[in-house]
Amino acid sequence: MEIIAPVDKFFHHIPEKIINDKRYMPYFKDCIGAIDGTHVDARIPVEEQVAYIGRHHSPTQNVMAACDFNMCFTFVSPGWEGSAHNARIFKHAVMDPKYNFPAPPPGITNL
Repeated sequence: MEIIAPVDKFFHHIPEKIINDKRYMPYFKDCIGAIDGTHVDARIPVEEQVAYIGRHHSPTQNVMAACDFNMCFTFVSPGWEGSAHNARIFKHAVMDPKYNFPAPPPGITNL
């Protein structure tokens, strides 16, 4: 398994894309990236399909991904049932330390 980690893993620096754009500063100065989910078509055995039926009525897997401001993935959580809500996937990733979800260490803030 390959570990994906942010370049500035302690989030000491505000990304230049935020510092240099008055539309984003000061609103996103403490932001460390972006998170979104997407549904990917899945081929599931008929007897297991019910949990994977998403909002478009076909079997999907819900995949959550996070990226930094260099558009590099810093976290991916694949394989969730299509019926799984994004908040459930996010909570699971954040609450379980074994997933090593990227977050600034306690007490670290951008100055």
